[in-house]
Amino acid sequence: MMNGGLNRGPITRRILLLSLILVSLTSSELAGPRIAPGAFNAEAGQQSSPPFKAPDNLDFRSATIMSEGVRMHAELFSLKSAAGRQLPTIIMAHGWGGTAAAFRRDAIDLANAGYLVIDFDYRGWGESDSRLILSGTAPARKDGLKFTAEVTEVREVVDPLDMVTDWFNAIHWAMGEPMVDKNRIGLRGSSYSGGHVVYVAARDPRVKAIVSQVGSLDSRPKAVSIAGAESDQIKMAYDEATKRARGELGYPAPRARVIGNLQGAPIRDKLLLYAPVEDAAKLKNCAALFIVAEKEELFDNKDHAKLAYERITGPKKYVVIPGITHYGVYTTERERAVKLAIEWFDEYLKK
Repeated sequence: MMNGGLNRGPITRRILLLSLILVSLTSSELAGPRIAPGAFNAEAGQQSSPPFKAPDNLDFRSATIMSEGVRMHAELFSLKSAAGRQLPTIIMAHGWGGTAAAFRRDAIDLANAGYLVIDFDYRGWGESDSRLILSGTAPARKDGLKFTAEVTEVREVVDPLDMVTDWFNAIHWAMGEPMVDKNRIGLRGSSYSGGHVVYVAARDPRVKAIVSQVGSLDSRPKAVSIAGAESDQIKMAYDEATKRARGELGYPAPRARVIGNLQGAPIRDKLLLYAPVEDAAKLKNCAALFIVAEKEELFDNKDHAKLAYERITGPKKYVVIPGITHYGVYTTERERAVKLAIEWFDEYLKK
């Protein structure tokens, strides 16, 4: 999702005082306190979603996935009638500025179709914890491997390489979940995560099918005209990277808007390195469905999903939903897009 919701304005980054443990902690130590649904974690600066109750025929529970030592929030959906059985599994996460809560209706539909659905928030987004960075220099004297320091959250910024790392860790976590059929794993992404699923599936042979809807598959300047002129994008990316490497620039403020109305400022130099369209040819044993909006306004489909589709030699399909712009898959054509995904997963994960 490339989220263009209400503008909250600048949000002051929260500064926390805590003990940092720099090596080898157990997951329970790293996870920190659990946040009840609907709560606001003032210390960590997380706004969780409103209390959620799944339909009576579904099992719903929250789970913790660890990604590079940071707790990610995940939600699992499945039919109660399938309790105790291994199920084909769909792993999902939203795109630019999106959260797991925004995918719940889709998760319910997929679960009703017989899938175990794992829907997660990236680090620093939704109900997940954030990466922490030192606000100053570490003290010279430490108590073993522990010390007390002032730290800053890296929250609600867009780093595609961090995001795909979270996808890999979600798959790793799923491999240890009893209800997951390890031989029938699918990924579903939308908008920016429509590129993530291609990137991940190209590198993880455990993924057997993907659905990429209204996917952005190239973050390089030439393919992202919404961000401005190519030369300006490159200069800004390298200028920011130089300043950040020299300690002259911190991370962007949470949920900052610097590209159109998209929520979340990018780490621009990472965008230069990220082009899942170049990985499409590696999808030889993974069935790929691309769903695009006929009137896509954020990028040109021919440079993104269409080009990826043309490069794939394995099972593939390209569907254009007529008459809609980018966000139509979340509104008037949501049910159609989900139905297409279910039909695709049924063909490649249930047979």
